[in-house]
Amino acid sequence: MKPQILVVDDELSILKALDRYLTDQGWDVSICDNFPTASKILEQGQMDLALIDLKLGEHDGIQLIRHIQKQGLKTGSIIMTGFGSITSAVDAIKGGAFHYITKPFEFPDLHNLVQKALDHQRAKEEIRSLKKQLNAKYGMENIVGISETMKEIFGLVSKVAETDSTVLLLGESGTGKELIANSIHFKSQRAHRPLVPVNCAAIPEDLLESELFGHVKGAFTGAVASRAGRFELANGGTIFLDEIGDMSPKLQVKLLRVLQERRFEPVGSGRSVDVDVRIVAATNKNLEVAVREGQFREDLFYRLNVIPIKIPPLRDRKGDVPLLVQYFLKKFSLENGKPPPQIGDDCMEFFENYGWPGNVRELENVMERLAILKADQLIALKDLPEKLKNPGGNIVTQVQIPEEGISFKNVVSDFENELILKALEKTDWNKNKAASLLRINRTTLVEKIKKRQLEKGILS
Repeated sequence: MKPQILVVDDELSILKALDRYLTDQGWDVSICDNFPTASKILEQGQMDLALIDLKLGEHDGIQLIRHIQKQGLKTGSIIMTGFGSITSAVDAIKGGAFHYITKPFEFPDLHNLVQKALDHQRAKEEIRSLKKQLNAKYGMENIVGISETMKEIFGLVSKVAETDSTVLLLGESGTGKELIANSIHFKSQRAHRPLVPVNCAAIPEDLLESELFGHVKGAFTGAVASRAGRFELANGGTIFLDEIGDMSPKLQVKLLRVLQERRFEPVGSGRSVDVDVRIVAATNKNLEVAVREGQFREDLFYRLNVIPIKIPPLRDRKGDVPLLVQYFLKKFSLENGKPPPQIGDDCMEFFENYGWPGNVRELENVMERLAILKADQLIALKDLPEKLKNPGGNIVTQVQIPEEGISFKNVVSDFENELILKALEKTDWNKNKAASLLRINRTTLVEKIKKRQLEKGILS
C-alpha cells in the first residue's frame, strides 16, 4: 500500500506543485488549504505524513501538529516555512514535527526529507507493534492473581521496573520467577535491549564461567574461536541469573566483582570489558541459611538482595487457583483451536484444596492436558491424572475396609494426625520445616497441632 501524504498550505500554486511532484514520486497525495479541513482529514487516521505550512491564516502549522499529538494520531509531520529561523524550527520539533524545511526548497531535498520521515514513522510503528507483542507475552496481565500477596507483588514490580536496581526473586520452583523477571525487563527503559537468561544450575561449573564472561581463542581445549559471554550479550539490557544459589564459590567471587565494578575479563584474556547491565537473580534456596552455612558469600548476598521479591507458593494463594484454572484452560483451548472444557464444582473444589507441589507450572501442565483431552466437555474428578488424585502413591490402597464398614471421619483424622507427627518428628519439631514438608502454611500447622493436642513423643 502506498504511503498517504497530506499537504496543507494556504497558497494554491504550492499545493498544486507539491501534489504533482509527490504523486509522480509514487505517493498517494491529498491537499487542503486550511486548519479545520486538515484536522478532519487527519482525524480519519489514514495519513502517514503531513507536510504543513507554518502560516495557515488564523492558525499556524504548529497548532496542527499539536492537534495530531493530542489526538494520538500516528501521522508524522514536516513543517514548511518561508520564515526560517532557529526559533520556528525548535518550536516545530518540540511540537512533535519530524523536521522542518525552509521555502523555497529544491524538490530533491524535499524528497529526501519526506522519505526519511516516512522511514521514521514506519520504524516507530514497528517498535510500537513489537512493544505490544512483548506486553502481550510478558506483561503483568499474564501473571494471574487476585490475592493480596500477588497484588502487592504487581505493585512492587511496576515500581522496580522503572529503576536499574538489582532484584532478587525468591520462591519455590514453578512459582513464576522467570515470568516476573521478564515483566521487570520489558516494563523498563531497557526493554529495547536484550534480556539474556542464564540457568546457573543447568550449566556445568567448568563451563559456566565461559558462558557468563566469554573466552578468547585458545583459552582452553576446544576454544577454537573467541566467544562473547552472556554479560557482554546483555550489554545495555538485563541479565537474568536463574538458580543463583547453585553458583560455585569461585564464580561467586567473579560475579561480585562485576556487580561492584561493572567490568570483567573473558576467560584467557587480560583485557577488561565494561558492561552496563541490570541484574535480576532468582533462587528457590534460602540464601540467608546458605550464607550461615558458608555455601554463599555474604557480600554477594547483600549485593543481590537490594530489592527482594518473594513469590508465594500456590498453596498459599488458593484464592487464585480458580482464576488460574480458567485462564490456562482458555489459553490452551485457543492455541489448539478447541472450545474450552467446563469445570464441575467438585473438580474445582479439588483443585482449590490440592497442594500443587509443582506450583503454577504443575497447574499449567494439568490444564493443558485437560484442555486438549476434554475440549467442550465437563471435567469430572475421574478425568484428573492419577498422580493428582493419589499423590501419595499407594497410601489409599493400604487402608483395609472391614465388612462392618469404617468411620471415614476417624480414619482421615487419624491419618492426618500421623502425617503431621511424622513431619514434626522428621524435623525435630521445627514447625517451619514441617509445614514446608507438608506444603501447608505454618499457621495452619500450628492450628492443627493445638486443635488435635499433638505432643512430642507420641509416635515413639
